[in-house]
Amino acid sequence: MGISEETLEKFGRYHNPSLARLLKFTGYAAVEEYAEGVRITDSEGRTFIDCGGGYGVFSLGHRHPRVVQAVKDQLDRMPMSSKVLINKQLADLAERLAQVTPGDLQYSFFCNSGTEAVEGALKLARLATGRTRIVAAENAFHGKTFGGMSASGRDIYKEPFQPLVPGFDHVPFGDTAAMAAAVNDDTAAVILEPVQGEGGVVVPPDDYLPAVRRICDEHGVLLILDEVQTGLGRTGRLFACEHWDVVPDIMTMAKALGGGVMPIGAFTASAAVWKCLSTRPLIHTSTFGGNQLACAAGIAAVDAIVEERLPERAAVLGERMMAGLEELRLRYPDIIKEVRGKGLLIGLELTDPGYGGYIIPEMVKGGVTAVYTLNNPGVIRFEPPLVITEEDIDTVLRVTGDAVARAAGAGVNM
Repeated sequence: MGISEETLEKFGRYHNPSLARLLKFTGYAAVEEYAEGVRITDSEGRTFIDCGGGYGVFSLGHRHPRVVQAVKDQLDRMPMSSKVLINKQLADLAERLAQVTPGDLQYSFFCNSGTEAVEGALKLARLATGRTRIVAAENAFHGKTFGGMSASGRDIYKEPFQPLVPGFDHVPFGDTAAMAAAVNDDTAAVILEPVQGEGGVVVPPDDYLPAVRRICDEHGVLLILDEVQTGLGRTGRLFACEHWDVVPDIMTMAKALGGGVMPIGAFTASAAVWKCLSTRPLIHTSTFGGNQLACAAGIAAVDAIVEERLPERAAVLGERMMAGLEELRLRYPDIIKEVRGKGLLIGLELTDPGYGGYIIPEMVKGGVTAVYTLNNPGVIRFEPPLVITEEDIDTVLRVTGDAVARAAGAGVNM
């Protein structure tokens, strides 16, 4: 039995049998063994251009040398916090986030994942306002902890775990009138993704986020923007909310914040919001959150993203990739319904979700990984590292085109 077969058997027997079957069906049964830059190499020596990008984790690519070195150096000094003395790396990263986040965001709390960041943001909003209602968007995705699921907007992930956290209302994303009707003086916060990622890479109308900001201000409601997937350069700006000149009261981050090397999440808020913690600084804590290894990675990641001008790079290369995918849509309108996105967060919506089950495995055979969006399996998501080259993008477009052409030629029936 080869490494791939043996590992898949263990994966199914001891971890998740249904996921093992799904991975085999979609062509992802290969065992990842090595990665660098935009490429993953499996145990059999095959290489793949990573357009799944760890769902936004690998904005800097795999094993960015600056982040790897920072973590190695920190490992030799002190990898985890004692939690009783002052953590310099945490303080340095908090300062760095205050410098790069928009507006008056100043204070940061560090955790281990995006959904933990959302949990903390929701708790902070309730604490700061003394209110309990939260307005979120239909089709949203904010994680799979109880608070995150309660804010999320697809029932398939929520119904088995009812009852969830009470007090959440959902309105259509991009609908200003619905938001205005839902928000009132009992609302603690509105939570939104600036661009819905798992919802199918849904970009709102340009007047939407500014209008939501005004609605929140009219009622003394906090605006939480979930930038876990869109933040740190992914959409062509350092933070996606900057496309619309909107500053939230609380922002969540994760994924790219660890530079593709360490897991770390954060929520950052203004001083006005944070003052509710002044008399109870330990009301929300995390044993592993803000450890030195993760914060060292975060500092190096933020610095690399800014200094290498990766947001600007994402904007330019995203236009190239979207233009190529749009040409493909024009050739195969019976298969591809729409191409949309910002920067290097791009969705290819199919006319029928079933096409994805044919196209994605064909792409994998051609050496390119891509992924579905959880809330809309009819959308193939392209989320490559922001360090991808024009040549690699052209390869991705060729492989995707070949896969779509084969789907059309095979007469795949939906």
